[in-house]
Amino acid sequence: MFGYRVPAPDEAMLVSGGRRGLGGAPFRVVTGHGKFVLPVLRKVRFLTLSMCESEVVETCVTRQGIALHVRAVIAFKVGNDTESIINAGQRFLSDQDQMSVLTGRIFAGHLRAIIGSMTVEEIVTERQKLAAEVLDTSKTEMAKIGLIVDSLQIQSIDDGDTGYIDAMSAPHKAAIRRQAQIAQAQANQAAAQAEQEAARKQAEYARQTAVVKAEYSAEVDRAQARAAQAGPLAQAHARQEVLDAQTEMAQRQARLRQQELVAEIVKPAEAEAERVRVLAAAEAQRMKIQAEAASSYDRVALDRMLIDQLPLIVKEAAGGLSGANVNVLNGADGLGEIAAGLVAQGLTILDSVRQNLNGHGDRKSGGGRPEQGDGRLELRGPSAPQPDAEGDEPGEGTADGERPGPRTH
Repeated sequence: MFGYRVPAPDEAMLVSGGRRGLGGAPFRVVTGHGKFVLPVLRKVRFLTLSMCESEVVETCVTRQGIALHVRAVIAFKVGNDTESIINAGQRFLSDQDQMSVLTGRIFAGHLRAIIGSMTVEEIVTERQKLAAEVLDTSKTEMAKIGLIVDSLQIQSIDDGDTGYIDAMSAPHKAAIRRQAQIAQAQANQAAAQAEQEAARKQAEYARQTAVVKAEYSAEVDRAQARAAQAGPLAQAHARQEVLDAQTEMAQRQARLRQQELVAEIVKPAEAEAERVRVLAAAEAQRMKIQAEAASSYDRVALDRMLIDQLPLIVKEAAGGLSGANVNVLNGADGLGEIAAGLVAQGLTILDSVRQNLNGHGDRKSGGGRPEQGDGRLELRGPSAPQPDAEGDEPGEGTADGERPGPRTH
């Protein structure tokens, strides 16, 4: 449209004529939108808001008196606010290239001042600190002319022919060279070790390969040997199994024959021996019972005989007193006492004879009857016992035909 003007995104449109701008400025600032401008009555100019660059190459003297050639690059622009645009427009609108020249001169002065307060070591090792101090000292002055600095970069520092920086870096260079040599030596050692390890692995692989080949060859030889021996071994095993079967059969036959012999000979012999033993034990028991019965019969017969003979014994004892001179002092009582004494004497004799016979009655001969001279006692008298139910014939067992009395051991 005729008379309507629009600034570019990186420009500020300055309209002069008519009313004054902010703060009594001779123009009004328009950014970011268009404006209708009357032709002839108004005049429009454009101020760039884009980034500008200024290069500074300056020789500066340090606090140690050493001259350094410093090269720096400053990136700056006009501020986006209206005040900065007005300040920059009043100064650089006619010749905007002067912004770079003026900015370079301003920073050159501040750079010389700050480097003059630092040592070479600080400048070399702390470049960022140097740039920050230069920016901080120039900020106020740059704001007055409507410019702001985005960055300051120290590109190079050179001491010319003095060799100070080289001397200062010599220990570091030596350390770096030493470290480089050490690293190279370590690399060479690692390479040698790697070569040795590779050679060892190759040798180990070759050894393992040879061992595997040898084992394979030995296994093949063993398999061939086993195959060659398989036939004879099979025959030998077959013969051994036949011999084992024959041996087992012979052992079974021997055990069977042993059992047959036991059943045919040993068992009958043992049964016969047991029968004989039982018969012998029964016979011995029978003979013992007969001997005990005979002994008991002899004792009873002896007791009966002694009782029958007791009156005769008393009579004989009284007959011995017939020729004696005996005075009876107490009459009938005295005679009774004499008679009682004779009877007691007879009983004492009877007990003595019985005990004597009992002492010899335990000894028996093999036939169960006592022999002559081993304690046998014969008593004859008119009251001898008569034969019992089993009785012997009269006169048997004596020379004169008289019947003997009871006998005991």
